[in-house]
Formats: sequence, structure tokens, C-alpha cells
Amino acid sequence: MIQTLLKIYWRQWKTNFFYREKKSDDPDKVPALGVLQCIKGLNRKQWIAFIGAYFGFVLEALDFFSTTLSVTAIAADFNVEPSDVTSAITTTMMLRPVGALIFGVLGDKLGRRWPLVIDVILFSVVNLASGFAPNLQTFIALRALFGIIMGAEWGLGTSMAFETLPIEVRGLFSGIYQEGWAMGCLLATFINFGITEYNKSWRVLFWVGSALSVPTVVLRFFLEESDTFVKSKEARRAMGRSLIQETWLSIKHHWYRLIYMFLVMGFLNFMGHATQDLYPTYLTTQLGYSNADRTTTIIIYNIGAIVGGCLFGSLSNRWGRRLCIAICCACSAAIIPLWTYSANKRALQFGSFLMQVFVQGGLGCGPAHLGELSPPSLRTTAPGMAYQLGNLLSSASSQIEATLGEQHPLRNPDGSLQLDAKGHPIADYAYTQSLLTGVVCAVAFFVAVFMGVSEERNKDYNDKVIEDSRSEKSAAVSPGDIEQGELSEELDDGGVSKEKNEIWIQHEEHSNGKVGSHGDLDTTTAHNKPLE
Repeated sequence: MIQTLLKIYWRQWKTNFFYREKKSDDPDKVPALGVLQCIKGLNRKQWIAFIGAYFGFVLEALDFFSTTLSVTAIAADFNVEPSDVTSAITTTMMLRPVGALIFGVLGDKLGRRWPLVIDVILFSVVNLASGFAPNLQTFIALRALFGIIMGAEWGLGTSMAFETLPIEVRGLFSGIYQEGWAMGCLLATFINFGITEYNKSWRVLFWVGSALSVPTVVLRFFLEESDTFVKSKEARRAMGRSLIQETWLSIKHHWYRLIYMFLVMGFLNFMGHATQDLYPTYLTTQLGYSNADRTTTIIIYNIGAIVGGCLFGSLSNRWGRRLCIAICCACSAAIIPLWTYSANKRALQFGSFLMQVFVQGGLGCGPAHLGELSPPSLRTTAPGMAYQLGNLLSSASSQIEATLGEQHPLRNPDGSLQLDAKGHPIADYAYTQSLLTGVVCAVAFFVAVFMGVSEERNKDYNDKVIEDSRSEKSAAVSPGDIEQGELSEELDDGGVSKEKNEIWIQHEEHSNGKVGSHGDLDTTTAHNKPLE
């Protein structure tokens, strides 16, 4: 019996992990558009949705790194220790899931548009106020409020953008969107470098971030609600079902999938934080890099992050999200010696570039992967909570690396401690970063390969807009069923034929359809050909 169960698991694993879309012989099937052809056909609504979401995420990263890059200056200004200032960063990270939950519920109940507008307005106000904070207590309180606002952005932005964009560009734009974080880090690095060179106050960094948010506020007023949300809301109204009831059905049908979403994003975020948060400190304290050399290295590996996110995000549309994540985890582990133990500066910078290509390559698959796995009526709350809880899981990475580094200082060949200019032991951050990153890469690889579910890659968000209470399996219902007037009584009574029930079971069916029309490039919606 055990052998039979193992064979069944092996067949299911191969089908899910190495799933490929088969060419259809159906003459009525609309052919898929190429990525470049599809990008050219994007309309005004789609561009505004993506750009508005993307710049919000860039601004979020800019503001977050404004604090991390200014810890020493803020501590000197408020006459406190740098460790006191880092409590503001910890508070921000801890409150992000709160924002994801509050704004996620608002986004799934009221729509994505107005929560996105309110979020970026609050962001601008809090950012401006942070630059005027008179003391550390006020600064920490403002950063706590920013943590809630920051937690809202990712779930709202990804749901608005990817419910509006065509399927053909979902993987590529997933990578572009996720690397808004790297772009925000680059902006913060450039601005901070200028502030440092011209001896300006750290407060300027927050004021610039607030000013840069104004165009995004204006742009978001032109957002239009996604068709997917409108159909999901109409479906709930037609069935007389509240969001609370829909949430219960989603958890009941998709509990394992939700756990997987949290774990995969948790350890991917752990990879990101383990390879980025302490690396600038490692460059200056252990390797003795100047401010210019450190800035150059940060720019190089953030460019690698953008390249990797876009590359593997795009490849995941064809190869599969889980397979691309697994490849990136394995390659990240292989790059560790070049990333931390290179013999010269150029080799180390090249290693840091490659490391972020693969780390952010895995993360670049995240927005598309989580959106496709999300239950239809929780496409803001579920991905947002999974992403932010994953960040919370990984928030201690720099503290772990710093503590281990201090416990394992560098030693001379004779066994004596290596000391810095102040006579303090030099922490071995190369060892601790390598150790933690290797462990996290291994765990993330295991989660992606062996714990993942059928990823439903390239599925049409408009096909299934509400949970089906008829089935104990992971099921959802299409707008077509609702329009036929068959669901209001039959869904709750279970009086639906087995044939129709099988059609809408997501766990066992793959969505093979594509969007776009042949000839006129109409990519306004993302519909698949309806099942017949």
C-alpha cells in the first residue's frame, strides 16, 4: 500500500511541478500573443493600473531604506544609541501584517481603487512628518504608523495590477513590480549619497520621499476598478453571501494552499533579507570599503536584482513559478563563496550581482504566483498577508547574522583576535551570512519543490470569481454559471450534476487559456475561452 501511495504522489508531483501547457487542436481557440506584441497592445487602463501600483511599491522601499541608511545620523541627532533607532525598523516590520489585513479586507470588500489612493496619501503625510520628528519617541510612533501603511501596499498593488493586465505579460510584469523594491533602494542610496557628500540633514531624505509621492497620488485618482473585483462583488451579491462567509469557504477549501503561500514567501523574503540587510555593514566593517566603494557595490547588486526579477519572472510564465523559484534557490546557494569570500573587490561585486539575480529572480515570481494561488474573493488579503507575514518571519535575519558574527570574530593566523581602529573585535559577517543564507536557500528549495500545490499558472482571474460551497475540494464558480441563474439555490443545496461540479474544481484542473484577440490586439480583459 505504501508503494502505491508513493507512486500516486510521484505522478501528482511530476504533473504539478513540471506542468506544461499543451498545444490545442481546437480551431476556435484564440492564439496567444507574444510578450512584446501584447505590451504594445496594452490600453490606458492597464498602464495606469500597473504604473500606479509600481510607483507605490518603489516609494515604500524608498522610505524604508531612508531609515536603514540614516540610523547613525538619526542617533546622533537625537543623542541616542544606534540600537535605539533600529527599534523603529523593528516596529515597522512588525506592524506590516496589520496593514495587510486592514487594507486587504477593505480592498476585497470595497474595491482596490480607493484604498490605494488613501494609502499613498497617508504615506506622503507620514513621510513628511517623519522629517519633522522632534525626538526619538515621536519618530518611532510615526514609523509604527508607516508600518501599517507599508503593509497595505503590496497586496492592494498586486491585485489591482495583475487583475487588469493580460496573462501573457503576467510573469514579466510580476518581476518588474517586485523589483520596485530594488529601485526604491537605488533611489534611497543615490539620495543618501548626495546628502552625505554635501553634509545635509537626514531629514531631507524623508522630505524628498514625501515630495516624490505626489505624482503617484495624482495618478491613482485615474485608476479604474478591476473587472475581476466587480464580477466577484456581483457574484457575492447574487448569492447573498457576505465576505465573512466567503472567507470561511476560502479557508476551508484552500487552507493548505494558504500555508504554502506563507511559507514560500517567508523563506524567499528570508533569502532577500539575509543577503541584503547586513551586507553593507559587512562591506565597511570587515572589508574596509569606503563610502564610495560601498555605494558602488550596492548599486551593482541592486541592478542585478532588477535583472533577475524581470528575467525569471518572465521565464516563469513558460517554465512554471515553482520550477523557477527552485532554480533560483539552488543557484543562490552555489554563488555564496563568490559572494562573501572573493579574493578582490571586482570579484566580490560580481558575486553580489549574481546573488541578487537569483535571490530576486525567485522573489520576482512571487506576485504572479501568490495571485494565481489566491482564492478568488481574497486576492488582496491572502497574498498581502502571506507576503507581510513572510517579511515578519524574516525580520530577525540581520539580528541573527549580527549576533552570530559577534560571537565568531575574525582571528589572526596565530589565533589572536583581529581588532578595528577602536580596539574592538571585528565580527566575521562573511561566515554568518554564508551560513544563514545557505540554510534558508535549502529550506526555500524544499518548500517550493516538495510542499507546493498545483500552481494554476497563467489562469484567468475572471473565470472563477467566487467559492463553490457544493464541493469539499478546492472549487470556484464562473460568472457564466451565475448569469444562467443556476447558483442561488443549487450551490448551497448541492443539487448540481457531477459533470458540472468537476469543471470548476481548481485543484484538479489547469487553466490553459490565453488572452488577447487575433489581429486587433484587444487586451482589455484577461478572459480564457469558456469551458464547454
